[in-house]
Amino acid sequence: MDISQLLLILTIVTVFAYDFTNGFHDAADMVATAIASRAMRASVAIGIVTVFTFLGPFLAGLAVADTVGTFVEVGTADELHGQILVIAALLAAVSYNLITWLLGLPSSSSNSLAGGLVGAGLYVVGQQHINWGVTALQHGSLEGVMKVVAGLFASPFLGFLIGFLIMKFFLYAFRRFTIKIRSLFVFSQYFSVAWLGFSHGANDAQKGMAILGMMLFASGKTDHFFIPDWVVLMCTSAITLGTMFGGWSIIKTMGFELYRVRVIHSVANQLGAALVNTLATHIGAPTSTTQVVTATLLGNGAAEKPRHVNWRQAGEIILGWLVNVPTSMFFGALYSFILEKVLLS
Repeated sequence: MDISQLLLILTIVTVFAYDFTNGFHDAADMVATAIASRAMRASVAIGIVTVFTFLGPFLAGLAVADTVGTFVEVGTADELHGQILVIAALLAAVSYNLITWLLGLPSSSSNSLAGGLVGAGLYVVGQQHINWGVTALQHGSLEGVMKVVAGLFASPFLGFLIGFLIMKFFLYAFRRFTIKIRSLFVFSQYFSVAWLGFSHGANDAQKGMAILGMMLFASGKTDHFFIPDWVVLMCTSAITLGTMFGGWSIIKTMGFELYRVRVIHSVANQLGAALVNTLATHIGAPTSTTQVVTATLLGNGAAEKPRHVNWRQAGEIILGWLVNVPTSMFFGALYSFILEKVLLS
């Protein structure tokens, strides 16, 4: 077996690990409020999210994968350097996912991968072979890195706003109802959790597909960026398996340490986050389900009782987001350097 084949196999295994850790992180975020509000048993919530996460990529198309897989021009590098670029980006994303998981903090697998791709791309092919999308933005369209930035960084702000507005609407619309209305909210979570799981699968699972599409292109297995059906099935299965296991330390942070989550917050959170993910997927922009769910939850809390929100804990989470991309860029460049020394020495 030559080095190219070995690297391709290594990438397939690493993509599986990346998608597994992605599902592991995001499942915790998606079910945290349902569990904390005692509206659902953990096993039921995770089961619903798992099923609909699996269905998402098959029914929503691959526009997000096309965005992620083409903003770094991997085809401009020779075969070995192209493979190094892809593997380094993946290792950067998995490393950051594992570090934040050990700390019990929700992190963005999407931001980690985007940062890893930019860092590895800058080291391996140079900035001139990264589609920054600045020119397209000047002409009123989103492409390349600018579309990734719009999806990953604008979505939390949109999530906070939508979460705030939905919660305000709920508080106004149901202000004269008694505690008996709780059963309606509990029942509605079966819909909102399912929609959130579907939107997660439709957006997040496509990043791993994009990486494998890039690797197949870099390895000469395809003559252009393309995602075969087996890649869709593998990545969907990996992120679904990760979703099944969940991350209990992250559930504790999200569901119990920001503020006292009740069932009305839970439904507002799930509906708001699912809406943001769905809108972004429609235009092919990647989002971070972790960031969207967290920002929406903060918006829910701010709409009702801002003083009851643990803003210090929220600040720690936001700080993690801010250092995510530069740290992943560093890891991407570092792994590129190490792989180049090991494979080309």
